[in-house]
Amino acid sequence: MKLKRQQGVAVITALLLTTLAVTIVTSLFWLQQVQVRSMENQRLQLQTRWILRGALDLSRLILNQDVMDSPNFTQLNGVWATPLEETRLDDYVERERLQGESFNATLSGRMTDAQSRYNLGNLASNRQINTAQLEMFQRLLENLRLDTAMARGVADLVANAQPVAPPSATGAGTGTGTATGTGTGTGTGTGTGTGIGTSSGPQQPAAQSSGSAQPIGLVRVEDLLAVSGFAPPAIELLRDYVIILPTDKVTPLNVNTAPAELLSALVPGLSLSDAAAMVSARKTAYYRDKSGFTSVPQMANHSVKVDWDVRSDYFLAYSRVRLDRASLETQSMLVRPGRLPATTVAWIREY
Repeated sequence: MKLKRQQGVAVITALLLTTLAVTIVTSLFWLQQVQVRSMENQRLQLQTRWILRGALDLSRLILNQDVMDSPNFTQLNGVWATPLEETRLDDYVERERLQGESFNATLSGRMTDAQSRYNLGNLASNRQINTAQLEMFQRLLENLRLDTAMARGVADLVANAQPVAPPSATGAGTGTGTATGTGTGTGTGTGTGTGIGTSSGPQQPAAQSSGSAQPIGLVRVEDLLAVSGFAPPAIELLRDYVIILPTDKVTPLNVNTAPAELLSALVPGLSLSDAAAMVSARKTAYYRDKSGFTSVPQMANHSVKVDWDVRSDYFLAYSRVRLDRASLETQSMLVRPGRLPATTVAWIREY
């Protein structure tokens, strides 16, 4: 009886050890599989970024060619505005041909004119709010049926976030003195002096924050949520009409690419219907120079108080790369300064 019990214990022990060994081996294989899959994912992500790099180089080449073909104006029917539909990248890597692997690599993208939107950075300069720009932004909010009072809060945020200019100092001093003496060797003297010093710096009409720290400026449209009165629905409504460009200079609105809501906001007194008629006519006759814009019938008896132009230097490039199970969507800011074919990438945001 005792021998049978020992045999039973031995069998159970053997089964437990076998189960433990199988579990350990399975775990090792599972960990190895996870590591292999992780390395494959990293490789695919790296390859998608290389594809994106090639797409950005192609976008820069297109913009460079566009500025050489038409250096004085930017139009919506330019080559740069032609979207790239989802396109398969055949023979992407050598492994696909040699080992029969299929990565199913595709690329799609499009470009938009960033200066067809209102640059919120125009609202203030040197920590001073630009009244004409503020009124234009208010008109845009009115056209979109949003509260125009929110414009002042945005302008305050933009102004307060700008760096403080070093104060300039001026000083003035005056002094007078008199002395008298007698010939007998005695003398008396009196003297008086006064000094006046003043220093002056740029005025700051924008509302100041209560804290000593400088507030963070706008980077994305979503940052408007920091302004009182803005809610997510208003942000979504404004997304296609405003932008924050990577410059501290005033950037003009391109009347060749701006929508009717912005054209109406640009020109005081211009109705939305007249602006829509201008946009419709622009499809067949874009503006080659500023006189072409001011001479249209809708601009009669109207004048513009802010900067505007018929060409653009800033563009947004949207790209989507698919490589097997990896996917990468990006938004990039391309800058084409002046009329030279020297487009650069200002920033890239991944989604």
